[in-house]
Amino acid sequence: PNLDGKIITDMADKIGLIFTNEKTDKKNTFASIDILDYIYGVLHSPTYRETYKEFLKINFPRVPYPKNAKQFFVVGKIGSELRELHLMEHPALNKLITIYPVDGNNTVEKVAYEDNKVYINKTQYFDKVPDDVWNFYIGGYQVAQKWLKDRKGRILSYDDITHYQRVIVALKETIRLMKEVDKLSIV
Repeated sequence: PNLDGKIITDMADKIGLIFTNEKTDKKNTFASIDILDYIYGVLHSPTYRETYKEFLKINFPRVPYPKNAKQFFVVGKIGSELRELHLMEHPALNKLITIYPVDGNNTVEKVAYEDNKVYINKTQYFDKVPDDVWNFYIGGYQVAQKWLKDRKGRILSYDDITHYQRVIVALKETIRLMKEVDKLSIV
């Protein structure tokens, strides 16, 4: 692993676990992937983002050590779910929450949001898109809008339509998990 040995030792001592190079089922151990997932979870805490927003803009973020092994693994589990969602590998992505009810040419012309519907042209839309998902920003852009705007003038295939619906699920789950990690008082 490409990790600073001193940091690993400090973290292991703080949380009372033993670091292993590879993930195992052994009790009281942790590995690189656990650290990645913990950091990923921390970085998605809205309170953490607000507290360290200036550092996040200009420098490497300061990631606090977990208070104990339980917090490490709970935040890490959330981070793991977020990672799987963002890599489009999470099983929840197969439970679509939107519908695409109108047949047509599937051409993205003008993207508009109204009454939980994301229109791609005058007649076709994705229905049941929650407001919080439509208005969710990552960095400086609105993900649900940008994905479609980047495809303006293009005809969406069946796979594109399904992928967008999976993106909506990923965003909904991200919002839910961000609230969960924030309850853990990391900062």
